[in-house]
Amino acid sequence: MNKNYLKLQFYSYPRNQAFARDAVAAFCLELNPSLSDLSDVKTAVSEAVTNCTVHAYRDCCGMVEVECEIEDNKLHIKVSDKGAGIADIQKAIQPFYTSLPSDERSGMGFTIMQTFMDEFSVESVRGEGTIVYMSKSFNTEVENA
Repeated sequence: MNKNYLKLQFYSYPRNQAFARDAVAAFCLELNPSLSDLSDVKTAVSEAVTNCTVHAYRDCCGMVEVECEIEDNKLHIKVSDKGAGIADIQKAIQPFYTSLPSDERSGMGFTIMQTFMDEFSVESVRGEGTIVYMSKSFNTEVENA
């Protein structure tokens, strides 16, 4: 059984989005991802961390936690915060919904995460924070040239 684990904690500064995205991408390299799969993972992680920066800690700075686990050919990702939380998850995950229309947000973050990953779910409690779970399976067989 192939198993590995990574845990990152960092402040919700926008500059840390690239760090989280790149760290998760480097972590999953042992799964021999295609460039397309790697791009999907990086984009999904970036969107999840951006949500923490923009929505969870809108007027302050807080901690963001990213946990990754590899089990066989599957990457599990958990992105969590202890911020504002989401009042209505079903509404929030709808394409083009944004709670910040004045900021010219597209409202596509959750939709992108759902589209690029094989599994996706959100848990949130208003005033306590949000957890995003994502998973992606990889074909780990190395192709012969």
